[in-house]
Amino acid sequence: MTESTRTTRLGRDGPSVFPVGLGCMALSGIYGPAEEAESVATIRHAIDRGVTLLDTGDFYGHGHNESLVRRGIEGLRDRVQLSVKFGMTRAPNGAMLGVDTRPEAVKNFATYSLQRLGVEVIDVYRPARLDPNVPIEETVGAVADLVKAGYVRHVGLSEVGTETLRRAHAVHPIADLQIEYSIATRGPEDAIFATLHELRSSATLYGVYGRGMLTGSRPTRPSDVRQHLPRFAGAQGEQNARVVEALHAFAAERGMTPAQLALGWVLARQPGFVPLVGARTRTQLDDALDALERPLTPEDLEALERIAPRGAIGGPRYPEPHMKALDSERDVRG
Repeated sequence: MTESTRTTRLGRDGPSVFPVGLGCMALSGIYGPAEEAESVATIRHAIDRGVTLLDTGDFYGHGHNESLVRRGIEGLRDRVQLSVKFGMTRAPNGAMLGVDTRPEAVKNFATYSLQRLGVEVIDVYRPARLDPNVPIEETVGAVADLVKAGYVRHVGLSEVGTETLRRAHAVHPIADLQIEYSIATRGPEDAIFATLHELRSSATLYGVYGRGMLTGSRPTRPSDVRQHLPRFAGAQGEQNARVVEALHAFAAERGMTPAQLALGWVLARQPGFVPLVGARTRTQLDDALDALERPLTPEDLEALERIAPRGAIGGPRYPEPHMKALDSERDVRG
């Protein structure tokens, strides 16, 4: 099977997409400077390699990311599906202000996303986080209204737990849940994945490289958001680095790069779900996609479980206040 003919369906009625998607957030510099021309070239190269799902958010770079994606898909709209997150509110200085998923806000956010992306319809539209002040039924109902009006094709969710999934699905079928999953982050295995299968929904999995930790990347600039993430800091960061070193040795023994190993683990553990890679360059993207030609065996997975069992990468994935606000964490065993 060639790259161009491989597909995975998002949910029962969602789009069929290439089995790896491109997460575009890092193209707007959240992990440090990104070269704009290379970012656009990376999007176009991804499409040339067969990638069809591009994931963005209206708050990435204060709208910059959507404008960047617009340039990347120019003349190629019929070859891609666009997944867009909304709802996070920000101040001019970049500070996060909260979440707003009131129905009127949903439709307002969609209006500006359509404009910035230069498209007539968004393929999968999803709130980035659960708004504690708005019932999920109202938010999903508003997105369903956009589906009926032809501005959105499918409804998605992000970082919600099983109860919210079920309530949302009762309003409108959910194509997929976007949630973090990697060797370092395995909480969705507890209940969320089983619920998705039960509801015949899918998942798009972000953070497959542990925000670069699993590939050996470390924050070095003040603008790098990872400076504030517990897994990269202090003694915990040093312990995690030792686990990563063992993973790199395992990859080298099998002629794989760390990125290929991290992505290959997710593909092998959760077939039928779609991992998102946050490549910032064409070289990084090619390296990642080569994992499709190097599938891990059951024996590889058993060996990796001995090297990095659940919990081997310690520390919460976000600072504690953020973790407490995540609806998805309600379904995670300690």
